Amino acid sequence: MKEKEIKNIVAAGYNIASTAYNATQDSTKEVDYRAWLEPVYREIAPGAHVLDLGCGCGVPASRILAERFAVTGVDISSVQIRQAHSFVPQARFVVGDMTSVSFDPATFDAVVSLYAIIHVPLGEQFALIQSIYRWLREAGMAVLIVGSRSWTGTKEDWLGVKGATMFWSHADAGTYREWFERVGFTIIEEMFVPDPLLGGSGGHQKF
Repeated sequence: MKEKEIKNIVAAGYNIASTAYNATQDSTKEVDYRAWLEPVYREIAPGAHVLDLGCGCGVPASRILAERFAVTGVDISSVQIRQAHSFVPQARFVVGDMTSVSFDPATFDAVVSLYAIIHVPLGEQFALIQSIYRWLREAGMAVLIVGSRSWTGTKEDWLGVKGATMFWSHADAGTYREWFERVGFTIIEEMFVPDPLLGGSGGHQKF
């Protein structure tokens, strides 16, 4: 599939399955997200500018971040962004493709992307990581959840929603580690995040 077709699938999938997906973001998930975002709270000053790439409906990541920071959220799904405006009215949200959205260099103090880069065609992911690095100010921070094992595929009737198809593509953890270091990131923390939906043995990698 061509990149544009893939992105249309992801956008349509989240538009169609928005309600079902948002229902999975329960209080247990919020506990996890707060733990993942704790380094941002610890290291970045209140009021700083934070970008949430692939923000979805804004819950829970953008909502947590907006308690303390000026948040900009970007997501390819117009339905999810509409929900985000309602759920996190104090943040700024934009419908857009994270691989083509434009920000000036050194715009943000932190960039967060949790379970979103894995929906980007793999061939575009290294350039996206370069963009993330460029958008960060000196001493800025990125918190990213990406793939742990190399895999690309789709699922029809995603989350049990008829007509919703979703696409994923990711490299293995070692490849992401090499990419991050190549563009200039210093990796402070890395951990495997199990995913119960993947049978217990599968999961993602948080950097």
